[in-house]
Amino acid sequence: MGMISSLKSGLQNDSIKWTSIDNIHITLAFLGDTHESLINDIRIMLAEKCGSYGKFSLTLKGCGLFRNFSDPRIIWTGIDLSDKLIQVNASIMNGLKALNIKMEDRPYNPHLTLGRIKHINDKDLLKSLIDRFQNTELQTVLISEVILYESILLQSGPIYQPLAKFTLE
Repeated sequence: MGMISSLKSGLQNDSIKWTSIDNIHITLAFLGDTHESLINDIRIMLAEKCGSYGKFSLTLKGCGLFRNFSDPRIIWTGIDLSDKLIQVNASIMNGLKALNIKMEDRPYNPHLTLGRIKHINDKDLLKSLIDRFQNTELQTVLISEVILYESILLQSGPIYQPLAKFTLE
């Protein structure tokens, strides 16, 4: 049984909103509430920045929690550090700063959100599952595009509406 299947099976009696396959993504920059007048400038900047990197591969590996075992909120899988991903992120962040878009000033921590925890009955079981898969390689994926999404928050969970796609050439 794979890592994600084991997590879902082991934690089936807990209140966790598992991320739909259609919504799994790596966030390069979270823009928050962005005025519509800036969207076209962001599109132009992304087209310029994404044109020179080329496709590259990433290895999804391990799992962990955001917050901590006392107050777990997010189950994620990590990404083996990739120079190319760090370069793309830095380039886009610089482009956003040049557009005077305020961004959080914290180190980039690429990951895929697997599930959002509402309530855990057995934190020891959660810890044992996270420990078990901490270094498990999930898969290697080809990164070929950057997508500008609008995030629409609904009670049932977020919907990510693509606004524009930029091929990594």
